[in-house]
Amino acid sequence: MIDVKDLIEKPEQYRASQTARGADVSAVDRIIEADRSRRESIARFEQLRAEQKAFGKKVAQAQGEDKQALLAEVKELAAQVKAAEAASNEAAEALAAEQRAFPNLIVEGIPAGGEDDFAVLKEVGAPRDFAADGFEPRDHLEIGELIGAIDMERGAKVSGARFSFLRGAGARLELAIMQMGLDLALENGFTPVIPPTLVRPETMQGTGFDVEHDDEIYRLERDDLYLVGTSEVALAGYHADEIMDLADGPVRYAGWSTCYRREAGSAGKDTRGIIRVHQFNKLEMFVYTSPEQAEAEHERLLAWEEQMLAAIEVPYRVIDTAAGDLGLSAARKFDCEAWVPTQGTYRELTSTSNCTTFQARRLNVRERVPTDDGGKGGTRMVATLNGTLATTRWIVAILENHQNADGSVTVPAALRPYLGGLERLELV
Repeated sequence: MIDVKDLIEKPEQYRASQTARGADVSAVDRIIEADRSRRESIARFEQLRAEQKAFGKKVAQAQGEDKQALLAEVKELAAQVKAAEAASNEAAEALAAEQRAFPNLIVEGIPAGGEDDFAVLKEVGAPRDFAADGFEPRDHLEIGELIGAIDMERGAKVSGARFSFLRGAGARLELAIMQMGLDLALENGFTPVIPPTLVRPETMQGTGFDVEHDDEIYRLERDDLYLVGTSEVALAGYHADEIMDLADGPVRYAGWSTCYRREAGSAGKDTRGIIRVHQFNKLEMFVYTSPEQAEAEHERLLAWEEQMLAAIEVPYRVIDTAAGDLGLSAARKFDCEAWVPTQGTYRELTSTSNCTTFQARRLNVRERVPTDDGGKGGTRMVATLNGTLATTRWIVAILENHQNADGSVTVPAALRPYLGGLERLELV
């Protein structure tokens, strides 16, 4: 959640952020008013408590009728104290509710607007000219069926729409992509983690997901647990209520997990193949760092994602996501989109988000700030970032961009060591 003190000191910056997001600007004033009300109610409660303590001393010294009169006043004062305490608690919860609903302050200078208002930062590689190669490209599902890699029909039979079986070359290809990503993560100081894929509601909320209204999230009502749509959730909660040591630099985790999404808002979209499915695997980078290092770390995460895209040899572009498409937690997000030949457009393969101190404040993840003489100082919130190194969807880009006229697929050179030296995925 946002820092209320910072918002009160710089309300115009937060109003500008809300305007860029297309969000409710009046929420800034509601937080300012809610904080004022909270402070006043706390002051009222503390004043009455002080009076109650002073009265207690008078009662102890009084005798006879005077004592009885004072006892009656004490009773009335106790009722006022109780009411003031309840009002103070209500005011605090009202402020907390406003904080939980308020999105992160965006990084200054990112594009304003919604989903279509992104800025293209770079394009790398040129789309393949299939006409020059003498054949019309097949889509990833047709190729996947020809090489025995994807079985949507049996996925639907077993689990319903938007489920699939990856088998044979498909299973091997996914594991190869994930392992290549993990090796890159290990080279750059990440600790590999296989996290839980079921989390408590406070962990889901702490990461910035709205468990009450987000139709993308699967909930197990009997257990009051949620299936994650990214290992970011579990990794964000990993250090909840802890004080971290970041003296040696960022703490980096690479979470390998199965992920689940309802895809509730995508009715009629990408129903063919594995672009939008309910279950997929993902290798997710998650970083804890100091607020001062967050933007530089964000650039590093993007560079590692681009390194992976270069390794699979597909044309891609990097976009700076518009403010209105960031979601609640991100202050800035870069998407890497690969060219999908049969759709004639770029589709997201990875994204990386700088969430500044937003998630850490919700989950109470802090770092110790050393004093000038090297001693232990106070604590402050850390910054958190996330980024994807590989997902099931990468198979789409690899199959379509590296297909051959007969339906076979040439394996990118960087992936061959992870497939036992295999150079082609042949028809079955």
